[in-house]
Parts: sequence; structure tokens; C-alpha cells
Amino acid sequence: MRAAVVGTGYVGLVTGVCLSHLGHEVVCVDRDEKKIENLKKGILPIYEPGLQEILEKCAEKERLFFSSSLQSAGGKDFLFIAVGTPSDEIGRADLSQVEAVVEALSRLELVEDLLVVMKSTVPVGTCIWAETFLKEKSRRPERFRVVSCPEFLREGTAVDDFIHPERIVIGAEQEGDARKVQELFAGIETRFVLTDTRSSELIKYASNAFLATKISFINEIAGICERAGADVKEVARGMGLDSRIGEKFLNAGLGYGGSCFPKDTLALIYQAEDLGYDFRILKAVAGVNEGLRKRAVQKLERLLGGNLQGKKIGLWGLSFKPGTDDIREAPSLTLIQKIKARGGEVTAYDPLVKGLSAAGIDGMRYADDPYGAAEGADAVVLVTEWEEFRKADLARVKKAMSGNVFLDGRNVFDPLEMKGLGFVYEGMGRGTGGEMS
Repeated sequence: MRAAVVGTGYVGLVTGVCLSHLGHEVVCVDRDEKKIENLKKGILPIYEPGLQEILEKCAEKERLFFSSSLQSAGGKDFLFIAVGTPSDEIGRADLSQVEAVVEALSRLELVEDLLVVMKSTVPVGTCIWAETFLKEKSRRPERFRVVSCPEFLREGTAVDDFIHPERIVIGAEQEGDARKVQELFAGIETRFVLTDTRSSELIKYASNAFLATKISFINEIAGICERAGADVKEVARGMGLDSRIGEKFLNAGLGYGGSCFPKDTLALIYQAEDLGYDFRILKAVAGVNEGLRKRAVQKLERLLGGNLQGKKIGLWGLSFKPGTDDIREAPSLTLIQKIKARGGEVTAYDPLVKGLSAAGIDGMRYADDPYGAAEGADAVVLVTEWEEFRKADLARVKKAMSGNVFLDGRNVFDPLEMKGLGFVYEGMGRGTGGEMS
């Protein structure tokens, strides 16, 4: 089949490349001409394991193309909208990029039917709006229909998530349209959820909001553990063995970040508000997450004698999670700002992220490895649980430091082992408990 994918960010590029991998002819469209020229040369704008290899193979087989013109969507069977929907200044989903694509589509002179597939995360009712707009504004309104197919790709495992999904959700007002989209994924063994567009749109938001709720919940439990002397890792282990709860997303630490959870929780709060509903639980979830970075800095201050003025802090990890170079809403950004505001000096290391000037953060040093970040530091803070940090020579880290404070923001290390090495160690919700030998 023939498909166009508009937008070449994390979602759009993975979608386009993987659709081509499934055997379809795909053109990826983006108005950023420099990005398109780089993609034609095989230069990716993002880091995503496995994507480079598939892109090169599909391009070599002449099934994958790149264009900066929406006109290239003409003659295709499907057009995926996969542009960004970031938060606006107050937290609602900014649909300006989606609206721009839909408006441009309305001006296309189509000679064949085009099924528009909304891959962008959009508020409930957006697909209905888009189809209504196209039918009112287009010269050939009968050519357009709009369906919803939300993405559930995790950065760092997006290619595998596309090829081996836990489910594929397709929302359409006509079952025949949903079945046509389902045919695109022939060969993928998974469960399909065929529903209406409004339900499909809400499935995406509800999924992310629920996972964010689990993260905030276990972090609240961590706060109780610290006061009660319990170990949140043991509490989470015991909870996770209950099949109704599950072990995933029960890791206490510095909270969630990235391009999805923060914006989607806020967007759902405002969608509820616009519908006259007060989503109290989700408001609390967002509030808890926001407070976790403050809690970490307060811990650091206490461990370093009450203030950070002139203290040297080594930061391990800048990306919002391992396996990606994405720093959007990363806990590291808030920690750095708060540490610097209190007079502290930061030296950071991340396996992929080598600078933060794009995020408006300057005046900090970057190390070449974890030991360089620890060199002369009064304290080391583990922010992102990269495997490289798990395997670090901790005795060497201790020797490199001027001080001995280690704040484990992801509960990676064993408290007794760290204390045995001479660290003043503290995790998030570790208390004084632990597994019995």
C-alpha cells in the first residue's frame, strides 16, 4: 500500500520507517527542508536504537522517500498526521501544527480517496473536527475520511514497540475505514481494538495518565517509607506481585518526564475542565511529580550541611530516561536550575546528551565519563539510570570525590554496599528496611 507520514519527529519518523519495513511504499513529509535533506542522506534527527538500519534498508529497496512538500501525499492511500501537540502556555494541547496540516490537506486536489490517520496525540473530538473541516473546505470533500490510530511508542524501544505492539487501537466512525487501516499492519501479531474516534483518542490520554498516576503513587509511598523506616523497593516488590497491580511503573525516584506524560496529564486535566469535570486525582498526580525535584534538592542540602553554596555536585544522567537523548521535561533540568540557584556548581555526564544550551541552561561543565563528573565533587546525584552507572567502579568514584555524599535518585544501588564503601548514601524512600537474607 502507499502511505504518506507528515511529521518526522519521534512518532512520525518511526511510523514512516516501520511502515516501509512492513512492505509499504512510504513518503515522510516535513516542512523543515534541512531535516528532509539530511534524511535523504541517511542522517537521523533523533536517536532511536535500530531505526538507522531499517531506514537504510528501506531506502535502498526504494520503498522509503522523504519530501518537504505535502503535494507528495497525492496518489497515496493513507496519510498519517504525526506532528507535535505540545502544551501551550497553560497546559492545554497546542493543536496549531495539526490544524495547519488539515488546512493544507483541504487545498489538495485529490483524484483518489485519501484516508487520513491521526497519529498525533489529540484531545477528544479532534478527528471529528478534522473530517468536518475537510468536508466543508475541500473541493472534493467526498475524498476525505479521518480515523484515529494513537501511538504507544516508548523512546528507546520505539522500533520494537511498533513491530511488536501490545495492542493497536483504531478509531473510526465507519467500520470499513478501521479495517482498511488494520490491513496496513498485516503480519503483526497483536490485539486490535476497533472503536469510535472519540474513544480511541481518549484511550491514549487515559493510558498515559494512569501510568503517571502509578509513578506518583509509589513516590508518595516513598515519602511514607522514609518517615516510617520502610524500604519502598520492598513495598513495590510486594505490590507488584499482585497481578491486578503489576510491577511496572512502581519505581520510586525523581518522577516522570519526557515528551508524553507531563503534557498528556495536563492536557487531560484541561479536557476534563472544558467538559465541566474536575479531574482531582490527576491534578494531584501532576502536583506530586512537580514536587519530587524539590524534595531531592532538599535532601542534598541536608546531606551537605544545610546549604549548597560553593558545593560541587556531580550529576549522573541528563536525559529523562535511559536509551534516549531526549531532555524534554527531564528531572535533570529542574535539579540543575535549583542547585545553581542555591550557589552550587554542577558537572554532568550523560552517555548521549552532551549539552543543554538548547534548554536554556549554560554555565556548567560536562565530563567525559562518570568518574569525571565525580572528580572533586562534594556529592554525586544519580538522575538517569543508565546501565553504565550501574556498572561503575564505585570505589573509584569514592576516591575521585572530595566529599562522600551520594544521592541515588533512582534507587539503583544497595544502601549497605554504598555505606560499606564509605559513602553517605541516601535513596528515595529507602528508609532503614530491606529484604531478609
